[in-house]
Order: sequence, then C-alpha cells, then structure tokens
Amino acid sequence: MADGFNLSYWVLPRKKTFQFCFLGFRYGGKKCISYYYYNSSWGRALNVALNTVPDVGFVFVHFLAAKFIFGAPCVFVLLIYKWMRRHQAMDANVEEFLQAHNNFLPIRYSYSDIKKITKNFKHKLGEGGFGSVYRGVLRSGNEVAVKILNNPKSNGQDFISEVATIGRIHHVNVVHLVGFCFDYSKQALVYDFMPNGSLDKHILHKDGDTSLDYKKMYEISLGIARGIEYLHRGCDMQILHFDIKPHNILLDHSFTPKVSDFGLARLYPTGHSIVTLTAARGTLGYMAPELFYKDIGGVSYKADVYSFGMMLMEMAGRRRNLNANAKASSEIYFPLWVYDQLSKENEVEMVNAIEEERETTRKMIIVALWCIQLSPHDRPSMSRVLNMLEGEMDKLQLPPKPLLYPRETPIDDVETELELETFSFSSSAPTIYSSYTYKDHNEIAESSLV
Repeated sequence: MADGFNLSYWVLPRKKTFQFCFLGFRYGGKKCISYYYYNSSWGRALNVALNTVPDVGFVFVHFLAAKFIFGAPCVFVLLIYKWMRRHQAMDANVEEFLQAHNNFLPIRYSYSDIKKITKNFKHKLGEGGFGSVYRGVLRSGNEVAVKILNNPKSNGQDFISEVATIGRIHHVNVVHLVGFCFDYSKQALVYDFMPNGSLDKHILHKDGDTSLDYKKMYEISLGIARGIEYLHRGCDMQILHFDIKPHNILLDHSFTPKVSDFGLARLYPTGHSIVTLTAARGTLGYMAPELFYKDIGGVSYKADVYSFGMMLMEMAGRRRNLNANAKASSEIYFPLWVYDQLSKENEVEMVNAIEEERETTRKMIIVALWCIQLSPHDRPSMSRVLNMLEGEMDKLQLPPKPLLYPRETPIDDVETELELETFSFSSSAPTIYSSYTYKDHNEIAESSLV
C-alpha cells in the first residue's frame, strides 16, 4: 500500500449447526436447541448440558412433590389398616375368651341394653382415666353403676381380668359384678350401685362434713381385710389385686366395704406363691417396694398386704400418708412420724375421740406398721392381720421401724413399660400399668388372663 500498510484477510470455515430436541416439561411440549459443531466431544456435551440442566431440576422437584402427594396417603392408609387389624385381633381374642368361659360369667348385655339401663348415659357418677361411670336402673328396679371403658389397654387384658375375677367371686366384701357388655369397641361393666361412694371421700376431715366415726372406720377396716383374705385364700385360684387403695373400696348404703376395680388383678394357682414380673403395676404410694427393688423378695400376696397397710394407716390417721402441708417437717411422712410417737409412748393426736377409740386407732396403726414392713417376709398374711385387728391390744408388739427403701441399689435394668394414667377423683397418685410373666406350671392363669 502507498502508506506502507499491508491489508490482508482470510475466510474461516463456517461451523456446522445442529439441533437437539427433547420434551421440555416447563414448556408443555417439545423443545429444540441449536448448537455449533465442535471438534471436541466435550464441547458438544457441555453445550447440551447447559441447556438441559434447568429442565432436569424441574423434573426432579416435581418427582419429589408427586412422591409426597401420592405416598403420604398410602402410608396413612397402611397405618390405619394395621391399627384395625391389631384391634380386630384383640377383639377376637376377647370374644374367644368370653365364649369359652360363658358358663362362668355374669349376664352379658348388648350396647343398646346399656343405653337403656343408663337412660342414654343421663346421670354421670364420676370420670377417670379408665372411662366414665353412670348410674342406671335394671328392669328389676335395682340400681347399678355402669363403667364405660375408654381406650382399653393391654390388648383387652384389663377387661378380661375384671370379668374373669369378679365374675367368679361371691363375697359380702367384694363388689358384685352384675353383668358386662362387649361389643368390640364398646365395653362396659355393670356393678351393684354403692350410694356412699368410695372410701377416699370419707378419710379426710372436712369442715362442715359429717365424717365417719372411729368405730365405723375400724369396722370398715375389718371388712376390707376379710375381702382381701377371701381373694387370697377363699377361692379355687389365688387372686392378687395389685391396686388396693381407698379409691377402690366402695361403700354401700350401710357403709359395708366392697373391694372393687380388678383391672390389674391376676389369678394363679394356690400352690404357686411367687409371681415373676417384668414391670411394676399399681398406684404410687400404695405399691409394695418389691415391685421396684431387687433382693427384697418375690412378689406375692404380700404386695396386697403392703397396700392394705398403707391404706389402713390413712384410715387411722384421717390424713394422707404423704402431706407436704404438714405443720412440721417431721410430720410430712405419716408412717415414720407416728412410729416415732408410739416408740416414745406419746399419744397420737385425735379429734374428739374417747379412750376406747384411741385404743382402737392405736391398734390399727400398729397393724398397719406391720403390714408396711420393707421385706415381704416380715409382713403378716391377711389372716394374721384379721387376728391382730380383732384381738386384744395388749398382745400387739410394736414392729421394727419401717424403711422407705432398701440399702441395695434400685433396679436399673428391669424391663419397664410404665404407662401413667391420672388417678381420678380426689387422689393425685398415678396408676402404673404393665404386664406379668408367671412362673412355670401356671397354665390355668395364663390361659385365662395372659
């Protein structure tokens, strides 16, 4: 060039253009993208990937959403199915038991009969964790109390225990089971009506209320002892109640006591006195220590003796055994305080009591102290308890001071499945439910209750 520049150019070969088509979900149809041909296969792959990654993410998100939308209902339906199958199996087991023992059971009512008896559940007497109790009238005119069971536990074992035990018992100091209803999810127990309610309502002194005098309380203690003694020795099978407490003692029109609520009871042959357990059961404050601690002794009818002793202590003292509002700290736990008073030969404070009543109350307290000994071996049988209560006060000796717990370490590895249920009415103690394993040669009890 004239100015000294050399102008030159060259022509590059045109790259080939290709189209890649696929279904684009975000676009509702086919999507095509264009890319240039590269000599490198990695280049071609990168070109396609950069254009398709957004659609892959879109597909993945929608896949997860669809999985949740359609999967969650399926899982929910499966859980309902398994729940129904389990309850159907439970109902079938209970029905099989009722059919097999039909000749030994009380009257069986239909659910429509229960509604008629209670006038469609018009008069409610009380309510607890087990369900509700209603007042009813039979065709004969007799008044009854109908317990409607809610959320039956232990695969129907509580219901079977109640029907199997009370159904075979006929004793003046054990509540009479008139009949029952088992219509699968509808379960009810029909008892004789007790107009004076449960014992726990008569133990404490209340301003303005006419409480039972000491003589009547003593007579009630004798009746309860006779009822428990009958359960232990008066039947062809020994019956362990496992839940003796004031709330489970009902009083009829003449204040005759009736042991009730056999939901935790167990039967076993009279020749076998030890029950091997995998978890505790009963009500805190009345449960025997061998249910919690090892090396104390085997569980037997002595567990009911301990519970009776704790209840007898409350009946004699007209107060709860554990009272955080006591005047002095030494009086918080009544059994230890009253033992110290008796050991020092001090008089136990009583309201408007004559000398005879003081003597009777002192006897009840000493018997109760024997019943709540830590070791089951040191506790008397219920027959011996009756003899002590009916005998002379001069023949009673003060037992060793009751211990609250053993010197050994509590059980840490016991298989416990504690299911706490709020104690109804006036008591705040929780009730513990669980299962028992019986020792060998106990096929009768296992076949009927386990």
